[in-house]
Amino acid sequence: MVRNQKINNTILDLVGQTPIVQLHKITKDLKGSYFAKLESFNPGHSAKDRIAIHIIENAEKKGIIKPGDTIVETTSGNTGFSLAMISMVKGYRCILAVSSKSSQDKIDMLKTMGAEVHICPANVAADDPRSYYEVAKRIHKETPDSVYINQYFNELNSDAHYHSTGPEIWEQTEGKVTHIVVASGTGGTISGIGKYLKEQNKNVQILAVDAFGSILKKYHETREIDESEIFPYRIEGLGKNLIPTATNFDVIDFYEKVTDKDAALKAREIVRKEGIFPGYTSGAVMQATEQYANKGFFNEDSFVVLVFPDHGSRYMNKIYSDTWMEAQGFLKEELNGVVKQEA
Repeated sequence: MVRNQKINNTILDLVGQTPIVQLHKITKDLKGSYFAKLESFNPGHSAKDRIAIHIIENAEKKGIIKPGDTIVETTSGNTGFSLAMISMVKGYRCILAVSSKSSQDKIDMLKTMGAEVHICPANVAADDPRSYYEVAKRIHKETPDSVYINQYFNELNSDAHYHSTGPEIWEQTEGKVTHIVVASGTGGTISGIGKYLKEQNKNVQILAVDAFGSILKKYHETREIDESEIFPYRIEGLGKNLIPTATNFDVIDFYEKVTDKDAALKAREIVRKEGIFPGYTSGAVMQATEQYANKGFFNEDSFVVLVFPDHGSRYMNKIYSDTWMEAQGFLKEELNGVVKQEA
């Protein structure tokens, strides 16, 4: 079928309006109907395109940034890629402080997109001068004519999803959505979507996904930071060891934590059963959805939307590498296809 599409001016015109597809085989034993919002269809292959373009265009309108200036950001990889892509198109320099937990695929992509990448140790406190938060702040202070995006503490993060992703989901589901499952990292995606959907129907359940090693779930429940909950984990773009002000905890109904292993194996299962090639965090979202289902959150009338935030190509050297999976103790058997070397 040939679709009648207009010619776009730049690749940035393709941000947003991502598709929703129904999940079948992976959810066949769960009550309700399940649908994936595929943010990998953004031109930068992740949901972070939305916040990057929204924040930068707001800065342009206010005269805060002009061509030739420098964009600085803290990122686990996806926001960085989006910013690097936009910088290429708009003529900005891009400097990124990246967690060492980020996959080599992401780091290579950032370099390919022309970004200056500073790799920072993942397993240090947020206020440690070596952390990617503090390194980005220092680079911003030391770099003339620079703008620090500061996605963790920028209200435009959630605002981007309030004005785009939330309305898209409501329109695409014709208002039938009853639950939405979203990874909680900076919190912009779940907060913006959650706020919009709650305004349309206050009964929509906003279900967050957290990681073991993160403080977000307990903070949501107690409004207290428990540093004893902080320990290293492997999932990227999910959970935090600080509280981002971009997260509106009041619109989130529940949090569910998932393990590194379960999320990685679930991502591979999505590929095998649905033909969708998801990122690590998407595996976490699917795993959390099953855990919510097992706790009785859904019934036969539930219309559940899962936000899959990025693409599996960002994780070829991690969750889609048998070598990496075996090194983590995650892989007991070959789960993918077989490669045979012919003489």
